[in-house]
Amino acid sequence: MCTIKVLHIIARMNVGGTARYVSEVVDAIPGSVLATGYVQGAEIEDSSVSAVKVIRIKHMGRKISPLNDLRALVEIYKVIKEFQPDIVHTHTFKAGLLGRSLPGGQYKRIHTFHGHLFADQSFSTLAKEFITISEKLLANRCALLITVGAKVGEELREQEIGLDQDWISIPPGVNALPHHEKSAARTELLLPHDAVLVGWMARMTSVKNPALLLEVAARLPEVNFVMAGGGDLLESIKASAPANVKVIGWSDAQYFWSAVDIAISTSDNEGMPIALIEAQLAGLPVIATDVGSNAEVVEDGQTGIVTSRSVDELVAAVAQLVADKALRSAMGAAGAERAQREFSMHQMISAHKEAYERVLATRR
Repeated sequence: MCTIKVLHIIARMNVGGTARYVSEVVDAIPGSVLATGYVQGAEIEDSSVSAVKVIRIKHMGRKISPLNDLRALVEIYKVIKEFQPDIVHTHTFKAGLLGRSLPGGQYKRIHTFHGHLFADQSFSTLAKEFITISEKLLANRCALLITVGAKVGEELREQEIGLDQDWISIPPGVNALPHHEKSAARTELLLPHDAVLVGWMARMTSVKNPALLLEVAARLPEVNFVMAGGGDLLESIKASAPANVKVIGWSDAQYFWSAVDIAISTSDNEGMPIALIEAQLAGLPVIATDVGSNAEVVEDGQTGIVTSRSVDELVAAVAQLVADKALRSAMGAAGAERAQREFSMHQMISAHKEAYERVLATRR
């Protein structure tokens, strides 16, 4: 079969699971090119970007800016005209809004939802209404809609988005990170050697709800927590963290997951978090709020504990795992085995190749 030319468009490739998911697909499938803007503010661009062919969209970023967004739209149009893709594959809301707003061409459109914004506290009610209306309209311009996790797709359809469209879920493919001896990893990160450590790693922004982790920690003063990640809330989290929480900012995931004993996520909204899959591949039990597709990553009672966003439930889950080393070990081993089986890179790449071939097979 001839090489399929796919133009992937995403607003920015900040450190995190979405960037790694997109870069792996671009890198593995011949004919793929990435068009992206630049990270903004305190964000750091993911190192995976260096491994793929990139076209920079100078004026594209996550923040809404009518003038820059119009400029970015023109830049995207020029890239499409020059590249002549078979498929334009957009990722996340901002790039999806711009990439799917352009007049139709000879190419097919695919959009991937790596989560959604309905529970994001940083967006106003009016902004969420605009997003919902936009997604309903833009979904109709796509030959295929992809979600990273089946639950995310269900929640989008509950909002009446893409009811008449074709949907598939493609879980992320995740490679195990290099493992380091626990003592060496703790030395590297300047963490205590003689305690059970509960690790939280994510962007420190409202949708990840780091403040909820601080509430949990305040209720468990005898338990040691460590938080890693950059973002707009980093300094405020540092300032308000209780004595049993160490906030270390951005950290290399391979050392972080090697250093801690339990992984925890307190997010208000998620797609299918790669960080939690990496934690499982490192042999850690995971505690996660039941949002997005978290429950597709963590098998409740088997590989970790899935809770509501209740402080009481999270406190109980942490206390249970901290007190029971055998349970931590059993859940960690089960999680590693399941993650290897369910989140292979081969499955993710193969699913994308099949999706592209399927979409182009319908082209007249």
